[in-house]
Amino acid sequence: MSRIPFLAPVGSRLRRGALPALLALTLAVPARGDELVLSGGAIVKGPILKETADALHVDLGFTVLTVPRAQILDRRTDDADAAGAAAGAETRRGIYAKKALPEISVREAVDTFGEGVVLIKNPSSLGSGFIVSEDGWIVTNAHVVQGETEVTVTVYKKAGAQIERKVYERVKIMAINPQVDLALLKIEPEELGDTKLTKVYLGDIDSVRQGQAVFAVGAPEGLERSVSEGIVSTTNREREGLVYIQTTAQVNPGNSGGPLFNKNGEVVGVVAWKLLFSEGLNFAIPINYVQHFLDNRDAFAFDRDNPNNGRRYLPPPTKGEKPKAEQ
Repeated sequence: MSRIPFLAPVGSRLRRGALPALLALTLAVPARGDELVLSGGAIVKGPILKETADALHVDLGFTVLTVPRAQILDRRTDDADAAGAAAGAETRRGIYAKKALPEISVREAVDTFGEGVVLIKNPSSLGSGFIVSEDGWIVTNAHVVQGETEVTVTVYKKAGAQIERKVYERVKIMAINPQVDLALLKIEPEELGDTKLTKVYLGDIDSVRQGQAVFAVGAPEGLERSVSEGIVSTTNREREGLVYIQTTAQVNPGNSGGPLFNKNGEVVGVVAWKLLFSEGLNFAIPINYVQHFLDNRDAFAFDRDNPNNGRRYLPPPTKGEKPKAEQ
C-alpha cells in the first residue's frame, strides 16, 4: 500500500511544526461528528463534510483538513452518534461499517444485501467476496487470490426483475494475511467512477450463538448468487491454532471468501473451507478476525513485486534431520 502524506489542509499549507499544535486544538474542539484515529496515534474529531475514495474532509471549525484514508486506523462516533447507532444508525469504522439491523427473512436479506456479494476470478481459480465500502473495498479469502496479480470482480445489480453483471478488471490486492486466510481488494477509482456499490454490514461475534440460523451467499462451482441456509453448529471449532464457526449451511468450491450472514443480514463470518466427503461440516472465519485484519490492514499491505507476500516458516526438523533453510 503506497504511503500518502499524513495530513493536507484544503486550500492552504501547514507550516513546519504546526501539525502537533493543530492536532492538539482539534482535541479541545467540542465538535460533534466522527473521531478519526490516525496511524501515528493522533486523533482528529469533527463533522465529515465530504468523503472521496482516497480521503475524508473534516471540518475543524477554523479550517478543513483532508485526511487520507490510508492513514485512518479507526473511525468512531461521539456519544450522540453512538446512541443513534444503537437505534439503527450506521457506524463507520475505517473502511467498513456496522449497523444494528432487525431480523428479517432470508429472502428479504438476500434482496437487500445480495448485491454486496461478488464473484472473484483470476487465471487459476474463482471464489466469492463481499463489499465492505461503497467505494470498492472487498474482502475475500487469501487462498482465492494468493499467488495472482490479475484479478477481476463481477458485481451483480438488480434492474427490475433482471440482474445486470458488471465486470471490473482493474482490481488491486491491497492487503493479505495467509495465516488467517483473508485478503482485501480494491476496485480502482478510475474504473468505478461515480458508481456507489452496495455494501454489507459487519456483525458482532458476541451475538453468534450455537443453533442460530445463518445463510451463505456465493458462487459454488461458479454458480452465481447461490444461497444456502443452515445453523451454527458451534462457534469455536479449533483447527491448526485458529478458531472457526462451524455451520450446516452448505458450501462448495467457489463459496470461498463469501459472507456468512445472520438472520439480520449482518456478516458474522467468511466462508473458508469444508470437510470433504461429508455433509454439513462447513467452516467460516469469525467476523472478529476480519475486523482485526481490516483495522490493521497497513500491517498486511500487499507487495506487488512478491505475489506470495509474507514469510513462510518450515516445520521444525525431526530428530536427526538436517535443518532446512527458512523460506
